[in-house]
Amino acid sequence: MPAASVFIAGPASWNSIVVLDRLPEPVPHMQFAEEAWDTVGGTSAGKALSLTALGRPVLLHALSAEDEQGERVRAALRAAGVPTHWGAGVTERHLNLMTRAGDRVSLYLSSPSATAGEDDDGLREAMAAAGAIVMDLAAEPLRLLPIAAASGRPIWVDVHDYDGEAEFHRPFLDVADAVFCNADRLEDPVTFLHACIEGGASLAVCTLGADGAVAVDADGAEHRVAAVPVEVVDTNGAGDAFLAGVLDATLSGASVPEALQAGARSASGVLGTRHLHPLLDSVLG
Repeated sequence: MPAASVFIAGPASWNSIVVLDRLPEPVPHMQFAEEAWDTVGGTSAGKALSLTALGRPVLLHALSAEDEQGERVRAALRAAGVPTHWGAGVTERHLNLMTRAGDRVSLYLSSPSATAGEDDDGLREAMAAAGAIVMDLAAEPLRLLPIAAASGRPIWVDVHDYDGEAEFHRPFLDVADAVFCNADRLEDPVTFLHACIEGGASLAVCTLGADGAVAVDADGAEHRVAAVPVEVVDTNGAGDAFLAGVLDATLSGASVPEALQAGARSASGVLGTRHLHPLLDSVLG
């Protein structure tokens, strides 16, 4: 496996995006889509694309089948210059119902189970050689958490719209050196961030959409950053790009405020494309 500054394990998917004037009500009815397209998705693919664009060497470990959708994902990431190790599994597919304001309902059409570990020796070596490891929420990264923890490398996790209680997220939080989330389902994000620091993390960050982000560092100090003003085409991938910018800056020795500014710049760069990252614009059109 190629050497990488950042090892990322998690989803790379083939997504159908449908833009609506409002999210559907839970009653039988008909709506007309304003726009629809197919594209690469997956939180780990988003982070890998953003880090690649920043010039940070990455290795993405993701799962897919050798089917039509899987080949589309593989070919797109290959053309975008993302080094990827593919494990065997079904191709992850989502149907994302979106509004222009960024509201979203993600329907998982298929999702791979964890592998049997046939490539673990190579993955173990790749993790140990990396400057940081990103473990995203999925069955395969969950299986790999003990290997990541044993590597001694800092582990970054993104728990997305965590509500503070869901059990699936707990093993990721337990090993995390840096925790990222959004405020969608947290009643008090800042209290949650402080709890992450008290639990052993050295950095905890909550993105706030158009309001930027708030972070708590290892000393318990709070930091805030404003969002970079930009005309929004699609919000998919913005949180992944934010984490990527913070991680890249941190590995380069930036302070927490400097890293947050880098994250805000990175996030703004993906909001103007309907794909996860502008690197895919010339690949997918």
